[in-house]
Amino acid sequence: MAVAGIDCGTNSIRLLIADVQNPGSGVRLVDRERRMQIVRLGQGVDATGQFAQAALERTYAAVREYAQLIEQHGVSATRFVATSATRDAANREEFLDTVTEILGVRPEVISGQEEAQLSFAGATGILPQESGSERLVIDLGGGSTEFVVGSGNTPRQALSIDMGCVRITERFFAAGEPDSATLHRAADFIDSQLAQLDLLNLRQLRDVVGVAGTITTLAAQALGLSSYQSDVIHGTALSFEELRRACEVITTMSREHRAQLGFMHPGRVDVIAAGALIVQRITHYLERVTEREVNRLRVSEHDILDGIALSVAAAQRN
Repeated sequence: MAVAGIDCGTNSIRLLIADVQNPGSGVRLVDRERRMQIVRLGQGVDATGQFAQAALERTYAAVREYAQLIEQHGVSATRFVATSATRDAANREEFLDTVTEILGVRPEVISGQEEAQLSFAGATGILPQESGSERLVIDLGGGSTEFVVGSGNTPRQALSIDMGCVRITERFFAAGEPDSATLHRAADFIDSQLAQLDLLNLRQLRDVVGVAGTITTLAAQALGLSSYQSDVIHGTALSFEELRRACEVITTMSREHRAQLGFMHPGRVDVIAAGALIVQRITHYLERVTEREVNRLRVSEHDILDGIALSVAAAQRN
């Protein structure tokens, strides 16, 4: 049996088609197709509150391609999840109706809480965890960043903050390359948003996992890769200092230089500096609240997309 999950975020739309295996009492996915297109669906949503027509057309084109792949693979069930930008857009019904016509499946506009829980489900079980310790999964997206803490496969608490690489870019870096004053203003805003994490009570935290494209791209920079190598990036552990050095390089690099990096997806060139600044501020926050007991982050290529597909598999099994 094959299932499909689609994650439609503010910056990218991704597809996972996987075979479902049932070892023992669990569910395991084996990839058939894993695709990603950067369509920038959330372009301008932070300022206008609506989807731009050009952004919608880019997204519809990607959905048509994904619909063909789903049909070719004989998928038995599909779930399409839309996140931050769609939550914010006043004209989202047009988007939902058109995707339904193309795909035959109506998108689900999920809350930030459910988004965080799906990210946790996708990331946990893939990487080892110390018995009894708590893990924080950070999913840095285009419009929002999800934080979910728990142990094993069970999330204890989740928080979604309207602070993503596209939103910060459009709010602070719209004029072009940020100067030091702009970076300071953006950092102050990010720090004010991160204060919400006090609600998660992370003082006993011992393990941090980072998922999604901003973090995996920064990992490629930290590792000195000349091209994007998923198998090298997945599971790697980076100290906060290594991450911050990568963030500093990216935020001070010109757009032209970023575009020439072999591991940089063209669709991330304009928003990666804002994403790097968010990661930098998160590492400072975590060091402070854990009194430096936490000083490393492990990178996972498995995230909300895997969580979506797992949820489809579980529903089919029941």
